Amino acid sequence: MKYFLSILSVIAITLILVFCGNIGGTSQEYFRIHIRANSNSSEDQNVKYVVKDAVVDYLIPLLSEVETKNEAEEVLNDNLNNIEDVANSILLQNGFSYKSKAYISFEEFPTREYDDLVLEEGFYDALILALGTGTGDNWWCVVYPPFCFLESKNSENYVYISKIWEIINNIIN
Repeated sequence: MKYFLSILSVIAITLILVFCGNIGGTSQEYFRIHIRANSNSSEDQNVKYVVKDAVVDYLIPLLSEVETKNEAEEVLNDNLNNIEDVANSILLQNGFSYKSKAYISFEEFPTREYDDLVLEEGFYDALILALGTGTGDNWWCVVYPPFCFLESKNSENYVYISKIWEIINNIIN
């Protein structure tokens, strides 16, 4: 089943890239998310992933319907306080006294591969979520176009943020 999902992942990403016209795209066509841990201690790194899961769960329904980068940015801007609330709740539940700060920024990212897609090093618009000092190792992904697979709390499941994925599932099933 996992192999079948991997094949579907590659097919879906290829279809999305073709439909969205983003093959060979520029950094201006993407919107990323960047969650920065407070430090590199094992505790801060572990809570970063718990925060990531909660924030992703919060963002999936909000971003699943966006059709443009500007829409994605608007949704994120409208929800910065809520994103912080989600992160702060997780931090508090896990005994951390520091808080998070969410903001939109234009920042430099290294080259990153997502299956068959390579995003070259460069400057990208991004939702930044700094936990505490935000100086630790980080996690990042792509919010727009909505083709990023995000591993859920159950590593056997993958969530796909896209209407195209919904269409593909309807065809298969």
